Amino acid sequence: MVRAVNTGRAMLLRFDSLNGVRLDVLPQDGASAGSFSVYQPTYFPARSAFRKLQPRYSAIQMRTAFSWGFFMNRDSRPGVCIIVENQPVPFDRRVWQEAQALLAAGYRVSIISPKGPGCEANTETLEGIDIYRHRTWEAQGRVGYVFEYAFALAVEFYLAWKVYARSRFRIIQGCNPPDTIFLIALAFKPLGVQFVFDHHDLSPELYEAKFGRRGLIYKMVRLAERLTFRAADLSIATNESYRQIAIERGGMKPESVLVVQTCADLSEVSRGQPKPELKGGKRHMVLFVGVMERQDGLRLLVESIEYLVKHKRREDTRFVLIGSGTELPILKTLATQSGVDDFVEFTGLLSHERVGPYLSTADVCVAPDPLNSLNNKSTMIKIFEYMAYSRPVVLYELEEGRRVAGDSALYARPNDPIDFANQIEKLLESEELRKKLGESGRKRTEEGLNWKVQSAKLVAAYAGLLAADDLAPKTSPVKM
Repeated sequence: MVRAVNTGRAMLLRFDSLNGVRLDVLPQDGASAGSFSVYQPTYFPARSAFRKLQPRYSAIQMRTAFSWGFFMNRDSRPGVCIIVENQPVPFDRRVWQEAQALLAAGYRVSIISPKGPGCEANTETLEGIDIYRHRTWEAQGRVGYVFEYAFALAVEFYLAWKVYARSRFRIIQGCNPPDTIFLIALAFKPLGVQFVFDHHDLSPELYEAKFGRRGLIYKMVRLAERLTFRAADLSIATNESYRQIAIERGGMKPESVLVVQTCADLSEVSRGQPKPELKGGKRHMVLFVGVMERQDGLRLLVESIEYLVKHKRREDTRFVLIGSGTELPILKTLATQSGVDDFVEFTGLLSHERVGPYLSTADVCVAPDPLNSLNNKSTMIKIFEYMAYSRPVVLYELEEGRRVAGDSALYARPNDPIDFANQIEKLLESEELRKKLGESGRKRTEEGLNWKVQSAKLVAAYAGLLAADDLAPKTSPVKM
């Protein structure tokens, strides 16, 4: 017998009262069903339930109804499991922004990520997002990376099943590098789970930039990339160059590749008053914020700093480098050997809230990523942050770098630290030029290079993936 139960919470639940099968949810007065409890039966004869289910339900809905986890879990929102191996969350800004946008749109979001400084807890819930973390280590050498990623893959596979038992997620989002998470997604495909590939880096080009050679492992990386694209139901590219690679090199259909840029969230950008004490008694501050790996050009930046201090006599400037990575101890040694210790500050990894005052105080911001096959096609997140804070930028001449920064930056000759230093000094010498470039960057941010615009595309794409099975949230209130 089918009966309707008034929950007293602006909705109705319809049940088969003989077998405890929830047939559907009927919101009242426009309320969303996503936040209400689900009936829990104490007895569930599966065969009898199968006879009672109406044929109008899709195969995925029937599989969901038959799952014990569905009844054990009171949260009826469609689940998303995001797996990222390269950086801990929430310090991975792109992943955290995506998770927050999906949560606001009515999804239950779980994240699997490595541990890191400030992110040591095995499990925790932050702002409504469940985070599962695993141990890792910094690999050394090509073979070391193979073992690092193999270990991470095994742990992530275990955690993915743990998350599935609790949330019955409908989408796995894999964030590279490495391009191995598709193997986890394949295990869930028979359960109706779809795979979204969040394309952070060009892994073959990244490998070449790190090790300066190709070979067998390089071929394996290319194969993993190709298989990742083949397994993906949707690929999210960080820029137009990545989108073209997904289509041409990955063989994906154009309609299955979406560009979502990792822009600043203007609601979180607090352009407060500058804090002169952060300059350490100097007149100017030059700021770098980002990851410190070999391909990020920090060694070139130290050369530029040495030139400015020793040859241009810029003893009135403090150079602040915020971030961490395998290059950090090497950079500290180089700064000491170059004799610029008194002018350079390495803060280590800072939270986004603590970075804000530095961005508000800096006179010039830098992105020293050198020209190579990886960086020329990649968009650097730090450039979006600099522009959102109205900071003028110095970077090397890169295709995607110029596409993003436009006329809000000065461009140095590729991989020339002396010219890079000269562009920095040009800005230090002209307050008017700094203001002009800063205002231009802020305008570009407000006109479209911001997270409110980009996240709307992400949420729409997710809704499209689940629309065929009528599993997407009925409403998608993106709160920014």
